[in-house]
Amino acid sequence: MKLDSLISMASQDGRKTVAVAAAEDSEVLEAVARAVELKLADFLLYGNEEEIKKMIAAKHPSLGGSKGVKIISAPNNYAAAEMAVKAVKNNDANVVMKGNIPTAVILKAVLNKEYGLRTGAVLSHVAVFEVPGYDRFTIVTDAAMNISPDVEQKAQIIKNAVKVAHSIGIEMPKVAPLAAVEVINPAMQATVDAASLTMMNKRGQIQGCIVDGPLALDNAVSQIAAEHKGIKSEVAGKADILLVPAIEVGNVLYKSLIYFANAKVGAVIAGAKAPIVLTSRADTAESKLYSLALALCSASK
Repeated sequence: MKLDSLISMASQDGRKTVAVAAAEDSEVLEAVARAVELKLADFLLYGNEEEIKKMIAAKHPSLGGSKGVKIISAPNNYAAAEMAVKAVKNNDANVVMKGNIPTAVILKAVLNKEYGLRTGAVLSHVAVFEVPGYDRFTIVTDAAMNISPDVEQKAQIIKNAVKVAHSIGIEMPKVAPLAAVEVINPAMQATVDAASLTMMNKRGQIQGCIVDGPLALDNAVSQIAAEHKGIKSEVAGKADILLVPAIEVGNVLYKSLIYFANAKVGAVIAGAKAPIVLTSRADTAESKLYSLALALCSASK
């Protein structure tokens, strides 16, 4: 599957609105320009109005006369984050997108008790990869939000990823809780948690997916590796979602796929009342566009 298919899905789901906090960022505006050109969404651009207009005039003139783009002045990053989040809270927008603003600032607004987007669920990062040579998406979670989640938090992280998977057409995603080995070892907490999550799935506590683990990465994604080790599982070799045991593992896996495997990626923060596009400053405009498309698909479900 190709990430370009997310753009097609998003364009067929009806026009939505994205609220961008601190939109004075060249890569963000490039993604916005491409999204507008593809008729994916309308945009509310919060931030330094003069700077945003200057950047649009210099590099993205097509946005200047677009009826689907509105620039709203915000005195600082904190105000821009608050205004973008309130737009979603008040149903004026469907998605929040991070612009040229620290992650902590926008998350503080998202989690605000008065006007934020809390649901009581764990927020988690869900990344959908198009890996060369693979015939399916590879979803990695959580590579950016939860440092060392316990088993209950991991269950919620799975639920968030499953909702995203459903939104892009994966009806019964196969989930592999990753560990260094594929057997339960009481000295390795990741294996114990994986076994618990597998049982929670079997007992209906985690629904809409198939969970089986612990699985090492090779056994999760390669049927040949799974067969060599004699692993019989509905998930082994066919995993759609890779649940990492800790943020360091997720971060390394995420960046390895991009820099070593030349994978393409779109990612969202799930678990709030609306999807949040929280891309890194190092992400390309293409990746930001895919993340936007993924968020718009998720917002439809």
